[in-house]
Amino acid sequence: MSSASDTICAIATPPGRGGVGIIRISGTGAYTLALSLTQRSELTPRHAHFCSFFDHQGKPIDSGIALFFNSPSSFTGEDVVEIQSHGSPVVMQQLLHELCRSGARIAEPGEFSKRAFLNDKIDLIQAEQSLTSLMPRLISLLAMRTNLCKALSLTT
Repeated sequence: MSSASDTICAIATPPGRGGVGIIRISGTGAYTLALSLTQRSELTPRHAHFCSFFDHQGKPIDSGIALFFNSPSSFTGEDVVEIQSHGSPVVMQQLLHELCRSGARIAEPGEFSKRAFLNDKIDLIQAEQSLTSLMPRLISLLAMRTNLCKALSLTT
């Protein structure tokens, strides 16, 4: 069951391989999670920190940039951390796994925008525009699912 007080995380870059992959974290635990992931003692707000990212056993996952936006001066109005690393899907999944293992949960579609709206950071029109931008991707995913189901039913 999701709650508005949960710390959420999600990949913010398009799926697939890319030079850079971005993960966003939002909520009261975002800063603490980022400190744990980076093994740093602090992150200065609105400052790019080049650092390594580690798993819970202290093994390095990757290196990149961590940016901290403190509440209320962020998109969602909550503490937000942006992790920028190499865009490998394996790296992105490892980072998400560590964040979830440490207490975050995967954000629902549109949840960052929902939090921004609830915290008076965007108005209803802006929230609708944000959700509208997700529609082509959702339609594409539904079409792929339909095609996959059709293909599987033909072979059974």
